[in-house]
Amino acid sequence: MSRQPVVGCPATSVPDDAGMSILDQQPPEPEHESHDPQVTEAAEAPPASAATETGPRPGLDVTTVLPYAGSRASARTRGLRAWMLTAPVDVAALLSPLAVAPQYWRGTLVMTALTVAVFAAGGLYRARRHVSILDELPSLCGRLLASSAIVVILAALRHDSPQYLVGFIRGMAIAAVLVLAGRLLTREIATLARRRRWVEHNAIIIGSGPTAVELARLLRRYPRYGLRFVGHVDSPSPATSSTVPVIGTLDQLGHLVRLTECDVLIIADPDCPELVLMEILRQPPVATCDLWAAPRLWGSRSHGDHIGAIPIVKVSDTILSGPHWALKRASDALFAGSALLLLSPLLLLCASLVFVDGGRGVFFRQERIGRHGQPFDIIKFRTMRPLDEQESQTNWSIAHDRRVSPIGRFLRRTSLDELPQLWNILKGDMSVVGPRPERPYFVEKFSAEYPSYAMRHRVPVGLTGLAQVSGLRGDTPISDRARFDNYYIENWSLWLDTKVLLRTVAEVFRGGGR
Repeated sequence: MSRQPVVGCPATSVPDDAGMSILDQQPPEPEHESHDPQVTEAAEAPPASAATETGPRPGLDVTTVLPYAGSRASARTRGLRAWMLTAPVDVAALLSPLAVAPQYWRGTLVMTALTVAVFAAGGLYRARRHVSILDELPSLCGRLLASSAIVVILAALRHDSPQYLVGFIRGMAIAAVLVLAGRLLTREIATLARRRRWVEHNAIIIGSGPTAVELARLLRRYPRYGLRFVGHVDSPSPATSSTVPVIGTLDQLGHLVRLTECDVLIIADPDCPELVLMEILRQPPVATCDLWAAPRLWGSRSHGDHIGAIPIVKVSDTILSGPHWALKRASDALFAGSALLLLSPLLLLCASLVFVDGGRGVFFRQERIGRHGQPFDIIKFRTMRPLDEQESQTNWSIAHDRRVSPIGRFLRRTSLDELPQLWNILKGDMSVVGPRPERPYFVEKFSAEYPSYAMRHRVPVGLTGLAQVSGLRGDTPISDRARFDNYYIENWSLWLDTKVLLRTVAEVFRGGGR
């Protein structure tokens, strides 16, 4: 099959909101793969005239391609992900035994919920660039056997009838076979949609070295990876070749992501320090993109994905969104509601002590900064009365303030004064675990002094946090707190929340409060 040579498209000037021009330098991509090496190499090599077009142009800040030029995909497909097809098919396959054996409905529902959870924990619903049922088969079979064994053991404990167990196991075996068949079907559908370019996502490659150039070539040649190459982004460097389509610099990445409607970023030998790169990747809207990285040590047997022969690994999201955010919010609401109900006698006792100690005004409200910089009123039990609003907003610590009564000091040392914040959690102002909220005055001050401090507000603030249980309370370095908070955000899991809660309980019983 012949392949059209890649030539420069006529420049199409489209003004954006900032007033700059967008030049369409990306040619229409082939609909199918070419298997002729000579034709392929000729197609991939840019003509001499195109080489001058890819370099910087006078009077332009950036040059880039039009997002969907020459593509069957449209903006309507940008939100589509493979799990949206795979997960419903898995659920349908696991529930299929109910059609012939409805008497096993309890065990079938438990099997379905457990299997989906085990699949999700094992990354079987994560995006993959190289789609193959053979790559997933060992993990699928192992996790199906593990979940089946757990459900069978539970069924055996509840039912003594061998006939019941045999019928139930037969239904689970049918469901397992249908799950594998469903996976094969969904993978074929996903591959077909990618090859036909019905579904694809714009990708920016961070870096302009040999690995980055090879990744760009593979994405242009093979549509089965589901990515539409937009261009390279890198630090300004005199060594950068003029034939590499560098569409901008790293400090322009946020603007380029919006401009090209980019969904995926691939890190490949960028010409900048990793700390600088991570600060850029944490910034919105960059943090909303899927992030992949090509490991520098190719011989390290990276257990991830690959594009061609180049290994890539999925980097954890730098923000909490999608299913992870829904799971965290659900767990927060459940925890806060249960805690308010169970601890209501203790809350009433604390309120009574505060009233006896200082009269009316049991609760203390103070403005704090929450997720995305939004202010809200935090609620605590009052432990002292500030002189005025100015002191309340700007006084850093009252740990050694003599105005704190003995009862107030006890509440602070045991952290019981924080319990009313369970209501903030139930309302959605806060989370159980997260960066501790701070007052607007200090948020503005610390954000100016420490670039990573503002990144803490990617998630809701918390009743307790990883920094606090790690000993970073009171007069401890703000930079260290920001590092711990950002580490928590980028490595969030329900188990990490559980560990922080257990360590918080240990601190309270040890009297390690303020």
